[in-house]
Amino acid sequence: MSHTNAELLQKAREEAGRTAGYKRMIALFDEGTFNEIDALAKSGEGLAEVVAGFGLVDECPVYAFAQNKDCCGGAMSKAQAAKIRKVYELAVKTGAPVVGMYDSIGGRLSEGADMLAAYGEILKSSANLSGVVPQISLVLGPCVGTSAMIAANADILVMSEAGELTVSTSGEKASAADAVASGVCSLVKETEEEAIAAVRELLTLLPSNNLSGVPTAELEAAVSCEIAPNASAFEVACQISDPQCFVELGKTFGDAVQTGISQISGATVGMISYEGVLDGDSCSKAARFVRFCDAFSIPVVSFVDASEFSSLREAVKLSNAYAEATTAKVTVVVGNAYGPVYIALSGRGANADCTLAWADAVVSPMAPAAAALFLHGEKLKGSSNPVEDRKKLIQEYASTEASPLSAAAQGFIEDVILPQETRAKVIANLAMLSGKRVSNLPKKHSNIQL
Repeated sequence: MSHTNAELLQKAREEAGRTAGYKRMIALFDEGTFNEIDALAKSGEGLAEVVAGFGLVDECPVYAFAQNKDCCGGAMSKAQAAKIRKVYELAVKTGAPVVGMYDSIGGRLSEGADMLAAYGEILKSSANLSGVVPQISLVLGPCVGTSAMIAANADILVMSEAGELTVSTSGEKASAADAVASGVCSLVKETEEEAIAAVRELLTLLPSNNLSGVPTAELEAAVSCEIAPNASAFEVACQISDPQCFVELGKTFGDAVQTGISQISGATVGMISYEGVLDGDSCSKAARFVRFCDAFSIPVVSFVDASEFSSLREAVKLSNAYAEATTAKVTVVVGNAYGPVYIALSGRGANADCTLAWADAVVSPMAPAAAALFLHGEKLKGSSNPVEDRKKLIQEYASTEASPLSAAAQGFIEDVILPQETRAKVIANLAMLSGKRVSNLPKKHSNIQL
């Protein structure tokens, strides 16, 4: 290479290093590990509108691309699409996660049909990669039209508050708060730096691909933890996790369900907590999370304190997700589990490997108030104080026929435990289930309610 070419190369590198896309890639990867792919690829007279490459995140290999708003506004082009497709192709070959950072004014309209074909190829590549390696989207600026569809196709979508996400190309804007409320965005951070840090944290918790597996729980680390007897299902999930190792996803969507990636005794798990009446959004949120965990063999730990479903279609979707998942599944009934809720989330219908229940939990084929009156209503005939006697009847039913001890005696629950034993029991079951192997019937896929 001539001296002139060396100088030109150095100048090109310095110019690229000053752009937003390049700086974001440097921030994502461990210091000194970023290697760029197709750094000199052209789009028209200038450089391609995306920075692509690979590096290490907490010493684990990761592929990434960042739309570069400092190059033609990050507009999608044939050249940009080619670089992104190469990232997906290399990720398939090596089994490494993919992070896509979005900040673009749209597409290069001057490329016409070529631009549309470019979008289609990326969308197809992302869909084909789904379930093979984890995909995380990071929206740091405008992300509209087909770019929004590509970003939302990832397993986890993180946004900074400056991010905009909408499928509309008519100028309509959708804030990060809107994206979370609609269930598309998993996590919002105030600043770009915090959003990138959140992605790094998630990558350290997730396996590299669908064959690599996750770290297993250390059985000897099974120690008791302090949990109040009246703790909510949401609180229990956080309290039994390792310190500072619970990342909640989709916090403001489907608020009857809490989902999060966590670690227990060093093992990555998917935590799902259910409280109250499970509406459609809550069921959809939980179903997608179960399928995500199952795709990468992440164990699912569920905490149940729920009385009923409010949507048949979404209930069927959630039930199917549990029944079809072959990853390790441990359920703890910490409060109420009535009828369809118990069957879909806790019992044999959920294909659970182990179902535990707190000693004061209630497991009933229907709400105790209805069940008690249906089965023993004749006891109230001639009562001098029917209101008080009705309360006693319901309480008697809940503490006897609907008690977890009764369910355990009939083989529907593996163990009845005290709240402070929850962490130790979950760790023990996860450790024993680490070698779980299940083969499903041969088929392309199930046909679930969507």
